[in-house]
Amino acid sequence: MFELTMPKMGESVAEATITQWLKNEGDSIAIDESILTIATDKVDSDIPSPVAGILTKKLFNENDVIKVDQVIGLIETGAASKSPAPVAAAVPAKVEAERPAVAVPQAIELRAEAPVAAVEVPSPSQPVAQSSPSEAKSSATRFYSPLVRSMASQEAVSQAELDAILGSGQDGRVTKQDLLAFIAQRASGVQAMNSAPAASATAAVAAPSVSNSASTASTGFKAPAPTIFPGDEIREMDRMRRLIADHMVMSKHVSPHVTSFVEADVTLIVQWRDRVKSAFEKREGERLTFTPIFMEAVVKAIKDFPNINVSVDSNSIVYHKPINLGMATALPSGNLIVPVIKNADRLSLSGMTKAVNEMANLARTNSLKPDDVQGGTYTVTNVGSFGNILGTPIINQPQAAIMALGAIRKMPAVIETPEGDVIAIRHKMFLSHSYDHRVVDGALGGMFVRRVADYLEQWDPTREL
Repeated sequence: MFELTMPKMGESVAEATITQWLKNEGDSIAIDESILTIATDKVDSDIPSPVAGILTKKLFNENDVIKVDQVIGLIETGAASKSPAPVAAAVPAKVEAERPAVAVPQAIELRAEAPVAAVEVPSPSQPVAQSSPSEAKSSATRFYSPLVRSMASQEAVSQAELDAILGSGQDGRVTKQDLLAFIAQRASGVQAMNSAPAASATAAVAAPSVSNSASTASTGFKAPAPTIFPGDEIREMDRMRRLIADHMVMSKHVSPHVTSFVEADVTLIVQWRDRVKSAFEKREGERLTFTPIFMEAVVKAIKDFPNINVSVDSNSIVYHKPINLGMATALPSGNLIVPVIKNADRLSLSGMTKAVNEMANLARTNSLKPDDVQGGTYTVTNVGSFGNILGTPIINQPQAAIMALGAIRKMPAVIETPEGDVIAIRHKMFLSHSYDHRVVDGALGGMFVRRVADYLEQWDPTREL
């Protein structure tokens, strides 16, 4: 009997949610044939079978949250059992003890949001408290995710307060929503001190509703219900859209956003690309778009201003050595995902082009792995691909800044020449740079985006690839 376990999906991934079983008990399975799909943060992945045989037992249901290395199914690789009873009896006691008692559809937390230096992935064997969600637990027996611990540190939530929160997650675990609800309640209590005593930490925390809509997840407050008109259609957000909404609201809640704008003349780049793109595609088998050119300029500017390549960890600043560029990518479903190009500063322009094209293709075909969307230190989003001239992007936590690239447009401009000023048609674009004002001041944020524009405007038209 072969025990199918949850594989390790990445350095900072400790658990995943089963989204769909592709095989039923009794079905035959070939080697490398997909058995089920799982979800970790924003990425869905298929789990293939390393052996051929018959799936005799599913140990977990869809929407159950499973730890890495935990047994999730049994596969008969020899002679098939004549009845399922012996198989059920063969399930190890440890596996049954670890099986969640209740399916928790929204138990996944965005662990990738925790600052890189602060992430400590718990061992799969780390004990999880086994009491009712209605009980508060001590830190000695209760598991807190890296995200919850990081948020508690940032919001000055003491360990005693954290232990007193009544968790709504699996086995009474404190979720991000529970912590944010507590923070909101605590803030309300402080503001109301003149009129009424603040409630105690234990009494103030109410378990959020089962739905935990995106409007309440990161603020603790519920938005007014919309008016429903005849003919209106109501569709529940899919899992990815809920995660995106929650992530965006959290980012605006955590970071004071400031955005600086610069207009760049990219005429030399447009002319150069028109000249070399056909030869490059024939030689490399890759399309040369503007995105890798802009990404290269961002990398150069980060080298000049390394204080942009940082994250906030409570009262500390993490200065990242690698330059890992995230590139926001729109999916056919309308959702957004941010694959990461690791060590982008080590890539030539040809290498950057191949990396950008590869990540974009993996994203659009839903083939990204969990590690492909983690570890970013700075993000670039191309709003120009939708015809937008500029945007005010939201920071991709726990990063400190993000840049939006506007559409390239032909514009009349005044050009200085030895013979005097003339008006000419130039290719221009806007760069929008949003940054966390806790750690990036206006001078640094403004100089950085100006430096990116300088690199674009000073392009060498004789450059060879």
